[in-house]
Amino acid sequence: MWLIASVFSAFFGGVTAILAKCGIKDTDSDVATAIRTIVVLIFSWIMVFVAGSAHTITAISQKSLFFLALSGIATGASWICYFKALSLGDINKVMPIDKSSTVLSVLLAILLFHETDHLTIKLAGTAILAIGIFLMIQKKADAGKQEINNQWMMYAVLSAVFAALTSIFAKIGIKDVESNLGTAIRTGFVLIMAWLIVFAKGKQGQVKKINGRELGFISLSGLATGASWLFYYYAIQNGVVSVVVPIDKLSIVVTVIFSYIVFKEKLSAKAFAGLCLMVVGTLVMAIWA
Repeated sequence: MWLIASVFSAFFGGVTAILAKCGIKDTDSDVATAIRTIVVLIFSWIMVFVAGSAHTITAISQKSLFFLALSGIATGASWICYFKALSLGDINKVMPIDKSSTVLSVLLAILLFHETDHLTIKLAGTAILAIGIFLMIQKKADAGKQEINNQWMMYAVLSAVFAALTSIFAKIGIKDVESNLGTAIRTGFVLIMAWLIVFAKGKQGQVKKINGRELGFISLSGLATGASWLFYYYAIQNGVVSVVVPIDKLSIVVTVIFSYIVFKEKLSAKAFAGLCLMVVGTLVMAIWA
C-alpha cells in the first residue's frame, strides 16, 4: 500500500510545480509560498478530522513534536528556495537539481536508519539516479533567454539540501504519530516560517496586488501539495525511506510532460537520456530493493 501511496505522491508533486509556475508569473515567490501554505494547512486539518485522529495530538511525545517542527522548518526553507528558483529559471532546469535531494536522502537513510537490505541494489540505483540528474542539469542554448547570473541554480541546490533534511526529520518525527496529523502539525511550522520571511522582507503589502488568476493557480498548487504530502508521509511512516523518496521524485516525469504541454519547454536529447536514467534508477530500487 505504501508503494501505491508513493506513486500518488509523485503525481500530485509533479502537478504542484506546474500550477505553482503558473501562479508566480507576476506574484513574488515568497508571498506565493506563504499563501499556498495556508491552503495546504486547511486541507491537512480537514483530512485529520476526516481520519478522526485529532484527539491523539495530546499523546505526541516531545521528541516527535521537535522533529516534526524541524521537518516543517526544513520544508519551509526548501519551498522558499524552490519557488524562487522556479521564478528565475525553467522548470526543466530547476526540477532535476531539486530532485538531487533523492541521492542525499537515500544515503542518509542508509546511514541513520540502517536501511541496508539489498544495499548493493540501492547504491546501484542511486548511482544511476545521480548520473541521470547530472545529464538533466544542462545549460540550454536559448538565444532569447538567459537566467540572471544563474541565481536559480543556487536556490535549486539549497532547495534540494533542505528537502533531503525534511525527509529524514519527518521519518523520525512521524513515528507513532498518525500520518495525517503529523502532516498537519508540520505544515503549521511551514506556515509560520513562510510568513516570517514575508514580513521580514516587507512584502506583506504585495498580497493585495495578486490578481485572481494567479491566486487561483497558487491555491490549486496548495491543494496538490496537500494531497502529495498526505500520500508521501503515509508512505514514509509505513515504508522504506530509501525506496519511498526515489519514487516520490518521479514527479519530475509528470512535470516534464506538463511543462511541454503548458510552457512548451522541450528537453534536449541529453536531458531526455538523463530523465530515462532517473526513471530506471528509481524502478531498480522500487522493484528489487
